[in-house]
Amino acid sequence: MSLWEFFVALILGIVEGLTEFAPVSSTGHMIIVDDAFLRSKDLYSQEVANTFKVVIQLGSILAVVLLFKDRFKNLLGLSKVKNDGPRLTLRQIFVGLLPAGILGLLFEDYIDTYLFSTKTVLIGLVAGAILMIIADKYRPKTEVIETVDKITYKQAFLIGLFQCIALWPGFSRSGSTISGGVLLGLSHRTAADFTFIMAVPIMLGASAISILGNLEYFTQDVIPFFIVGFVSAFIVALLSIQFFLKLINKIKLVPFAIYRIVLAVVIYFILF
Repeated sequence: MSLWEFFVALILGIVEGLTEFAPVSSTGHMIIVDDAFLRSKDLYSQEVANTFKVVIQLGSILAVVLLFKDRFKNLLGLSKVKNDGPRLTLRQIFVGLLPAGILGLLFEDYIDTYLFSTKTVLIGLVAGAILMIIADKYRPKTEVIETVDKITYKQAFLIGLFQCIALWPGFSRSGSTISGGVLLGLSHRTAADFTFIMAVPIMLGASAISILGNLEYFTQDVIPFFIVGFVSAFIVALLSIQFFLKLINKIKLVPFAIYRIVLAVVIYFILF
């Protein structure tokens, strides 16, 4: 692996780790950084580049699993700690995943063909920012839910509907679902926790399907490229998620919305 390939893998891994679970759109940043600046598709075929993005996404997912390991043990019935009160279950996670899962399967080809471009990402960045500002402005002021264990099936389903918006690249899964959760009465931290927990099964499933369908691209010459991206994404995600969860209840969503709008404007004037 050349020094340039190492640099590309490292930078893309860092971008993935920083943005996958923040409400700023990891897909948007990956498209912009990869296509506009690093051009990793010039190093390898488009198929290898796409497989690489799936591999580094797994690094971010692993970080979430590690940080929420106790919660996942509880969900899977592996925890030794007994909880007699209400608690989040796999059924609620499934209800939250259902809307986006169905729409994603129905419109996957259309989304991949027509929506993955810098222009559509810029639209998603701005539209998502507006939703986040609305969420902060109109969130309920009383009876805020401070734990995922008190999320109802109705709230889980409605948050799942908000997640459907994130099928548009640049909108951000985290931005959509956290905004939806806040509008439905969850604290920002609770909405973020539920978003991260809900993201693991759908991202693992999608990644597994993609990797199984692209095993032919795991050749000896690209595996070091994949490993560097995976490790950098995992380490950066581990740090950035912890920082984000400590920060979100304090600063809310508006600062992230402002960042998205500024980013969209800067990228527009640079590229267009």
